[in-house]
Amino acid sequence: PSDAAARFRRMQGCNVMFPIGFDAFGLPAENAAIERGIHPYQWTMDNINRMRTQLRSMGAMWDWAREVITCDPEYYRWNQWFFLRMYERGLAYRRLAPVDWCPKDNTTLAREQVVGEERVCERCGTPVVKKNLEQWFLKITGYADELLDFSGIQWPERVRTLQENWIGRSVGVEFRLEVKDHPGASFRVFTTRPDTVFGMTFAVLAPEHPLVDQLATPDRRREVEAYKFKAARESDIERLSTEKERDGVFIGAHAINPLNAAPVPIFIADYVLLTYGTGAIMGVPAHDARDFDFAKKYGLPIPAVIAPTGWDGTPLREAYEGEGTMVNSGEFDRLSSAEGWQRIADTMEQRGIGERKVNYRLHDWLISRQRYWGTPIPIIYCPHCGSVPVREEDLPVVLPLDAEFRPTGESPLKYHQGFRNTRCPVCGREAERETDTMDTFIDSSWYQYRYLSPHEQDTAFDAERG
Repeated sequence: PSDAAARFRRMQGCNVMFPIGFDAFGLPAENAAIERGIHPYQWTMDNINRMRTQLRSMGAMWDWAREVITCDPEYYRWNQWFFLRMYERGLAYRRLAPVDWCPKDNTTLAREQVVGEERVCERCGTPVVKKNLEQWFLKITGYADELLDFSGIQWPERVRTLQENWIGRSVGVEFRLEVKDHPGASFRVFTTRPDTVFGMTFAVLAPEHPLVDQLATPDRRREVEAYKFKAARESDIERLSTEKERDGVFIGAHAINPLNAAPVPIFIADYVLLTYGTGAIMGVPAHDARDFDFAKKYGLPIPAVIAPTGWDGTPLREAYEGEGTMVNSGEFDRLSSAEGWQRIADTMEQRGIGERKVNYRLHDWLISRQRYWGTPIPIIYCPHCGSVPVREEDLPVVLPLDAEFRPTGESPLKYHQGFRNTRCPVCGREAERETDTMDTFIDSSWYQYRYLSPHEQDTAFDAERG
């Protein structure tokens, strides 16, 4: 169909650019090569040559002079160049993040390698767990507000709504909860309803939260560890499912409500993710339906702090999530929800316990892959200088074709001494290269521009032609 459309436009006198390319890196090619006992490069190039023959035999009008192949070093050097520009601007960073892990094969797994409701490894059938590894991220959340600016864009309302829901911008207050009888221990929670903080009767940490092991009391530890193991077996989608009954485990510690000094029990629950927000939430059962069900399940108090119009003070039979008049809220009683929102936010900022903040459902982009067939990440680790970017004149960092690429639990490049061992660009002493490779969506995020000038040597693409 695209060939017919291109020919039609050309017959109308249009100057049609109809390029061709091969998105060639990635896990499917690597797995196919492993299954056949050949190298991913050989498998990929054999397929490209076969497809070239087939496509040319069709007589389509592709412009083969504009061909792009993403596993070509002359292409992926610009992936590395983009990464370095983002690193310079603080948009590429490294931190711990959970990955799906097969404990038998000692390897990270892509989402498609975790199969069935039992979440087992597709290769060996072993139950998959979550494991924290140092990962590289791109700070796409820094562009969230720009992505929500639709001025000058004629998008259908349905598409705009999808974009807004995907980014999930929410305005609220992030504040600190101190832990009772644990001097110096605290954690932060975010809420879009600071007017309901007086109604907090519990707090919840993600099972992976670093404070859990520190705060769990000896009599609760066995149950806590069992729950952590169960949560590690679940995908994020399963953990956040609205059809799943919410449950949790009390860890034996209490947090202190910063506005009224009331102690509230701390639970862990799988519906709280370490990778979203602060990895902790406050529970206000009278004014959140999910918190209401959780409080009922565990016999927790459900005090109303927002009174709907006409409320006579009787216990609520279900959560009231609307606005109203503040009650049972100390000095803030009788304020409207809207006024109380601002007054409590002001109070927290004045006391240094919280601040107004904008949160996004959108996560930063995790681009690290502990696999072979991808773009090497252009970072060098020096014991004296720390993380050092590869010099631009040393690009591309070329993927070695003689590496052992079968998965071992760590990046295959880690065991290629010729690739891994290098010199620090700053001090010249012995150093090591980053051995993770990039997510292949890096490749496909910009090749539409490379088609403009696919043989350009001095820049990723010719902006004038764009």
